[in-house]
Amino acid sequence: MKNNSHNYSPESLMMSYGYKPELSEGAIKPPIFQTSTFVFKTAEEGKAFFEVAYGLRSKGENEEQGLIYSRINNPNLEILENRLCLWDRSDDCAVFESGMSAISTVLMEFLKPGDLLVYSSPVYGGTDHFINHLLPRIGVESVGIRADHNKKDIIEMIEATGKADKLAMIYLETPANPTNAVMDISMCREIGDMYKTEEKEVILAVDNTYMGPIWCHPMEHGAHLVIYSATKYIGGHSDLIAGAVLGKQEHMNRVKILRTFLGNMASPNTCWLLTRSLETLKIRMDQQMQNAKAVAQKFRDHDMITKVHYLDLLEPNSRSYDIYKRQYSSPGAMISIEIKGGEAEAFKFLNALNLFKLAVSLGGTESLAQHPCSMTHAGVDPIAKIQMGITENLVRLSIGIENESDLIWDIEQALESIKNMSVRM
Repeated sequence: MKNNSHNYSPESLMMSYGYKPELSEGAIKPPIFQTSTFVFKTAEEGKAFFEVAYGLRSKGENEEQGLIYSRINNPNLEILENRLCLWDRSDDCAVFESGMSAISTVLMEFLKPGDLLVYSSPVYGGTDHFINHLLPRIGVESVGIRADHNKKDIIEMIEATGKADKLAMIYLETPANPTNAVMDISMCREIGDMYKTEEKEVILAVDNTYMGPIWCHPMEHGAHLVIYSATKYIGGHSDLIAGAVLGKQEHMNRVKILRTFLGNMASPNTCWLLTRSLETLKIRMDQQMQNAKAVAQKFRDHDMITKVHYLDLLEPNSRSYDIYKRQYSSPGAMISIEIKGGEAEAFKFLNALNLFKLAVSLGGTESLAQHPCSMTHAGVDPIAKIQMGITENLVRLSIGIENESDLIWDIEQALESIKNMSVRM
């Protein structure tokens, strides 16, 4: 008889959790369940499955969510969601067809006309557009807060709207894309709790994409919901698009019901690829972090770089450093550098890179470089970009798993091209 009493780490369970080989002809890996619908044993069973799926009743004790239709659930989707829950120690998970579909579903489910949203700034450009251009169409007002705002500042900003009693959600992206600015999750939960009532709670949602499910667990710091672009570290191979939301059951029931009716779940094939990627998630991210630390240290004092934005280089004893040490177990693998000069110098640097690929996205096995001001954050208000630190000389680097010496060489030779450019000018 097998001994199952040991408490395994998540990285060990990524190979098998939530899957029974005996149900799939003994296959060691889950097959792709490429089917649109599932057969019920009886009409009564079908009725029971739909009652739970549509939120008409809660699941009974030991009752499993039955398979109905792949827009609602699918074995590949369920296996993936079960495994993702292990990292963040959440009750449930919902996987989506993209990070933006995960973000937009959360915002639409927990915000209604007349509500107030507080959000950290900067956020990913797509998120910024949804908050500042789409939410106003349904009557949701938003207030942007920055990492340099303290608790008193944020409360004053909320009160100044005249809609403090309508505060429904605080949405954080931390570390911020692309500046690596860090927001205090616990502090924001305290602020949210100040405005909750018996009738409503203020939802704290955290986009944890930059840290993945390895280096930070926002629910431990007070988040109600954790959001990922699973395209990034979770997928990790730049070959799929997906998103994920995790949280307690009461919140996830709402997220999953809206997903059912929006129909923005991930496909069986995408879920299969993500399940594959989870097996190597920790070792990939650990290597990416080690490479990023080496790159950041090497170029922190380079004469063609005015500043390196990386958590390991935060000023000790600063407020940001304190947040970093409390919230994160790693400085991550995302670096932003301010090139000496402006857009022309930044473009010259990007065009001179060889090993780094000039492309948006992040968290893949390959190293990527891009220009946030004119690319991922092109649609952000120009004045707001300056306030956020998204300047024309800012370049974002996503560090991959290549040899660190090769990455350093590539950056050095690209920086040298700017010196040559300056000489010619």
